[in-house]
Amino acid sequence: MAFSGSLNAPLKPLYLLHGEEDLLRIEALDALRAATREQGYLNRERYSSEDPQFNWKDILGAAASSGLFADLKLLEIHVPNGKPGKAGGDVLLELAQNPPPDTLTVIVMPKLERSQQQSKWFAACAKNGTVYEAKPVGAAELPAWIRRRLNARDLDIDGEALSLFASRVEGNLLAAAQEIDKLALLYPKGHLLTLAEAENAVANVARFDVFQLSSAWMRGDIRRSAQLLESLQAEGEEPVLLLWSLSEDIRTLIRLSAALKQGRSVQSVRNELRLWGDKQHSAPPAAARISPARLTAALQECARIDRQIKGAEDGDAWDGIKRLIARLAA
Repeated sequence: MAFSGSLNAPLKPLYLLHGEEDLLRIEALDALRAATREQGYLNRERYSSEDPQFNWKDILGAAASSGLFADLKLLEIHVPNGKPGKAGGDVLLELAQNPPPDTLTVIVMPKLERSQQQSKWFAACAKNGTVYEAKPVGAAELPAWIRRRLNARDLDIDGEALSLFASRVEGNLLAAAQEIDKLALLYPKGHLLTLAEAENAVANVARFDVFQLSSAWMRGDIRRSAQLLESLQAEGEEPVLLLWSLSEDIRTLIRLSAALKQGRSVQSVRNELRLWGDKQHSAPPAAARISPARLTAALQECARIDRQIKGAEDGDAWDGIKRLIARLAA
């Protein structure tokens, strides 16, 4: 059941919304706000840890003042960096364990690391409230996600048009939602979108970025890597940024291989090597698949491509990057 569907039942005293997909997190908060208004929470107080005058003690003061005029209140706590610290953790633990009367508390954060999800305050939020994680929609799930959004606007789409739509908005849910809103204005309810209509209406807003490319070649997905490289080049991406990212990833794999050889676990070096997001899943298999000797040779190839970019050596930098990534993905 979608998050919004859970709001039809009596609301919990506390909600924690976190995750790396901004659109889904924003929509979850909007849905919760709407539900609180419908159920009589007419007062809203918002606090952000980024505000210069912010103090965690003020949160407890706001919670203690609830019910003073017998009005239901929505208390929003935004922590943009996802790190409440000890003071914030203590406050969140108190709010979760002892919910203030006549108040619904919602905590909004980005994606939380494993260590944060193992904290006492997170456990208390999960036990006494509702935790919603706004996870990215992967390439495999994106067509179904798009179709559901279109159906919610009383539109449908044929298979070819759906494939085109998904390819053009991949990695950018906000752009996908905006395109769906645009289509709802262009076509009447009950309309079945065709390939030609999708080609004319849907902008090519796929976010083919270096982070997706990193995950693709580490997973050994040669076809996906080639597709991303072609798109990056077509979009005018500078090879210098791509080469820097590639070099950093190779160094990370070399350091990860050394750590694993010493008997250390992936989790013990996760933060040290910045194995966050997809990289925590794609880097270990890549380190096992690609030998240290090959990785060292790849770094030397990166140095040669860097000289090509700077004009100190003949050759096409893009061709060199494509060949190198194909070898690493193989």
